Amino acid sequence: MITRDEAFTLLKKYNKDSFHIQHALTVEAVMKWYAEELGYGENAEYWGIVGLLHDIDFEIYPDEHCLKAPELLAAGGVSEDIIHAVCSHGYGITVGNGTTIEVEPIHEMEKVLFAADELTGLIGAAALMRPSKSTKDMELKSLKKKYKSKGFAPGAPERSSSVVRSSWAGSWTNFWR
Repeated sequence: MITRDEAFTLLKKYNKDSFHIQHALTVEAVMKWYAEELGYGENAEYWGIVGLLHDIDFEIYPDEHCLKAPELLAAGGVSEDIIHAVCSHGYGITVGNGTTIEVEPIHEMEKVLFAADELTGLIGAAALMRPSKSTKDMELKSLKKKYKSKGFAPGAPERSSSVVRSSWAGSWTNFWR
């Protein structure tokens, strides 16, 4: 298996923008937290690596997101199970060339990644609109209010609404504590 340091080096090979690096680190942390929370603590590092690598192709191939990832990951020596997990977070989206991502999330970890990617993006966007530019002073009720606003993040994929709504309960709220 690829180590965390090797995964981070591979991520930085294809991602230079600080926003994309920070997003990857955030998803990594959330995935590790969820691994512990859901009883997969012995696999927390693995879950984190998947979170770290999930958008490896997005910065340089945004119109082929999740289509170029297998090539980049395989070239970096990443195993097929991680490649599947990374590609599954795009399940159901249609990318710039008209292709719909058909790699379905199967394992619980892949389903968590699907939701965590959407939620961290939502939270990050809301934080950028705050005077502090931080989540440290953000309350859940403020985030929910922002999410309900029709003008907030209008370019966000439609698929996120059902994922986000089903993820608001319990464990996501606990992550904020």
